[in-house]
Amino acid sequence: MFRSLEVSSINVRADFARTVELAARHGFEGVHVDIDEVAAVGVARARETLARHGVRASAFRFPVDYTRPEPEFAAMLERFPAQCAAAQALGITRTAYWVRPFHDELDFERNYAFHLDRMGRLGTVMKQHGIRIGLEFIGPKTLLPGHPYTFIRSMDGMLKLCHDIGTGNIGLLLDAYHLYTAHGTIDDVKRLRDEDIVEVHVNDAPAGIAVDEQLDLVRALPGETGVIDLVGFMQALAGIGYTGPVMVEPFSERVNAMALDDAVRTTAEALHGVWRKAGLGN
Repeated sequence: MFRSLEVSSINVRADFARTVELAARHGFEGVHVDIDEVAAVGVARARETLARHGVRASAFRFPVDYTRPEPEFAAMLERFPAQCAAAQALGITRTAYWVRPFHDELDFERNYAFHLDRMGRLGTVMKQHGIRIGLEFIGPKTLLPGHPYTFIRSMDGMLKLCHDIGTGNIGLLLDAYHLYTAHGTIDDVKRLRDEDIVEVHVNDAPAGIAVDEQLDLVRALPGETGVIDLVGFMQALAGIGYTGPVMVEPFSERVNAMALDDAVRTTAEALHGVWRKAGLGN
């Protein structure tokens, strides 16, 4: 596995070239990219920028809101093959998106069928371009009140959906915070295989708050509070031979308020610290 910088997750605004430069300066091996920006820059130029800084393109931000009404979804689906082709040309084989743990109109069975259909169509396009997608389950129980129908919010539930979609290129976006808030364990991670996981997010949880009271968008940098056993989490990933990107998604007001370079440096230091404590090198 390797460390990847996703600037949007730390409220940093930087174009592709600047993101690559920041990643190289602060010890990230990869970057998450906006595939439409890469296409506009030109794949050849993007490749040159990555090579010059010794950084890889880890994954692209998923450009389709698959929950939109069918006409809007169909329009996005029509553009999707060209976006996948651009990603393939840059050597990107991964992307990811989150799945809401509730719905206001569809009960569980109808929502499940909806996901089989929509993700099945998207998965088929991605498979033609050698791309896998990770689906993220969202753990916090605090998201559920006010919504009549609950949906998947556990690792095993999401794995079943990935399997049932049936395209063979859909796995998990495994987020340490969502695993924690869904009452998952390190032993659950140890049951996985590398091919089950497409992408990993690491972050910590605020201290002094019960698991079921944690909020989705209030988190901390890796290792900042020690509430989540990220050393054990990372060691479990290493133990199953996970080969994909690991990125930080802290939703931290403190980090969000920092200047660009400070935000990336602080994020890198937190991730590198957990990396070293887990015995994964520098």
